[in-house]
Amino acid sequence: MMKPIGKEYRLNITGDKPREECGVFAVYGHEEASRVAFFGLFALQHRGQESAGIATADGCQIWERKGMGLVSEVFREDTLSKLPGRLAIGHVRYSTTGSSVISNAQPFLVHHADEYYALGHNGNLINAQELRAELEDRGSIFQSTMDSEVFIHLMAPHLKYGFEVALIHALERVQGAYSLVMLTRDKVIAVRDPRGFRPLCLGEFNGGWVVASETCALDLVGAKYLRDVKPGEIIVIDEAGLHSLMPFPEVKPAHCIFELIYFARPDSQIFGENVYLCRKRLGHSLAKEYRPDVDLVMPFPDSGNYAALGYAEESKLPFEMGMIRNHYVGRTFIQPTQAMRDFGVRVKLNPVRPLLAGKRVLIVEDSIIRGTTSRNRVRNLRESGASAIHMVVSCPPTRHPCPYGIDFSSKGELIAAQKGEVADIAKFIGLDSLHYLSLEGMVAATNMNPDHFCLACYSGHYPLKPPANIGKFCFEKQETASLF
Repeated sequence: MMKPIGKEYRLNITGDKPREECGVFAVYGHEEASRVAFFGLFALQHRGQESAGIATADGCQIWERKGMGLVSEVFREDTLSKLPGRLAIGHVRYSTTGSSVISNAQPFLVHHADEYYALGHNGNLINAQELRAELEDRGSIFQSTMDSEVFIHLMAPHLKYGFEVALIHALERVQGAYSLVMLTRDKVIAVRDPRGFRPLCLGEFNGGWVVASETCALDLVGAKYLRDVKPGEIIVIDEAGLHSLMPFPEVKPAHCIFELIYFARPDSQIFGENVYLCRKRLGHSLAKEYRPDVDLVMPFPDSGNYAALGYAEESKLPFEMGMIRNHYVGRTFIQPTQAMRDFGVRVKLNPVRPLLAGKRVLIVEDSIIRGTTSRNRVRNLRESGASAIHMVVSCPPTRHPCPYGIDFSSKGELIAAQKGEVADIAKFIGLDSLHYLSLEGMVAATNMNPDHFCLACYSGHYPLKPPANIGKFCFEKQETASLF
């Protein structure tokens, strides 16, 4: 289905893929902080396309601009010129908690006791409902349905003891995944949860500082990558410089492995590893585990490209782009008629028919979540003349919901949980065979400590105990509208 918006219809071009949570960015000490934040968010656009926002400060005042849509749709030259100051934070959002409306766009800005506080959050709090109910009983009035707003309400009673004391108190109460950037009139703050679920990195340029969800944003603005923000670390940047706090006991990391498999841009460094090279190694591991008799290897662009390159290298099979992506698919388009039943399948990817005709094809995918998009694309390949279609996936079957900020929050959304057996998933999609990368093969390909990942969506072993009603824990469950 498409969801009507005026006379046009919004297109979910990610289809079956997990959605990209959010991206955060911060800059301290640049004369054009709002412009730097704009380009930083532009680099992080893949992490959220529903809304974008920037807040800036000059030591005396805070300004804010946010709106629904892409970064380039929300900000123009005239809007950036109205965001002065040498400090800024920015946010791009996909709603995992809270519905997709302007009141839930971030940064979230409040005025309390003669100070302004702006906050941008990537992640999800698993005890947000419980905390919200407690705070409302005490008289707190919430302006949004975001779990991010909980931070501010938890801080408020303790701000009289100082900002850092209040922030630490709030962080002691919350549980879940959070990479935060915050702004006051004269400070930029960055925070990462003790398990480091979501990435956050620190850079410097021209005597100033930059914080971002991914290193690709540092690259675009010309900042030098220094290091990742440590799990459990609070960084405060003000006129005295940068100082770091580590107020919480050290716990075992739980980095989200989906960042390396799918979410992050391939030119980023995540958890100390280059994403592009990691995805190629995943393809190498797939080729070592499963190699059916085929004529060529191809991805469904763009998400499967890098694992497919690795598979082709390891197997010595030809790598081909059997489907071509239309890079000019917009966020909205005119509604097709019912008779145009294949329009939704073909609007983004179209097969190269002479290449595929009579060929035995191996598709390399990075993930299968709901299965319907893959099913439509495989049918399209069959109609283009492929004689056999096999698929390999560069991660294990996703069987368990995620409470930490990925949008598959119930088992009912997961084809691997519904169908159970891999053969049944293959039959549903219309494949001759299907192979998922083993858990061991996936983790080994990262070159990282296997104990430092959250693998709950595959194993069901959660680093933090999820709510009993997982799948219904959000304030508002966002329905995903999709043509595919």
